[in-house]
Amino acid sequence: MKNLLLAAALSGAAATAAVAAPEKYVLDASHSQIVFSYNHLGFSTTWGMFSGFEGEIMFDQEDPAASSVSVSMPVMSMLTGWEARFNHFMSKDFFEASEAEMVSFTSTGIEVTGDKTAKITGDLTLNGVTKAVVLDAKLNQTGDHPMAGKPWAGFDATTTLVRSDFGLGKFAPYVSDEVQLQISVEAMKAE
Repeated sequence: MKNLLLAAALSGAAATAAVAAPEKYVLDASHSQIVFSYNHLGFSTTWGMFSGFEGEIMFDQEDPAASSVSVSMPVMSMLTGWEARFNHFMSKDFFEASEAEMVSFTSTGIEVTGDKTAKITGDLTLNGVTKAVVLDAKLNQTGDHPMAGKPWAGFDATTTLVRSDFGLGKFAPYVSDEVQLQISVEAMKAE
């Protein structure tokens, strides 16, 4: 009887040890972008981008709902393609940004919706305002990076923000209040 209890205890411990925990992945800043777009007066779609930002993903391939993500970037790292537009965005009409002002996103929950898709809910802090947003996310691929020789993961996501929710509603509705976000990130497994 004693041997049977010991065998049961050992097999229970082995089963517990086999459960994978989330693993830390660090964003590859050189291959991660957030592209935003909005309608300008009905005449055009205007585009901008954030790139070179930092963050980490705690990725659980066995149980993606147990994963998490956190990302941050300086507001002033925004790229608009035109210096006067960038200066206007950084003015009191919009961000009135300083070098220290950050945009951040921290996930609060993940709902798996398919084999490679999920809805990631999280807190977005932008212009000093924090609001819950939902990202429609897709896992592009996982595997060893052919040049780095270590585990890598790639994700895409989209969402729509209402800029007036973040105190950035100047000129709405003539310049659309809705801003479309397209996100693409690569992340490498941390050492």
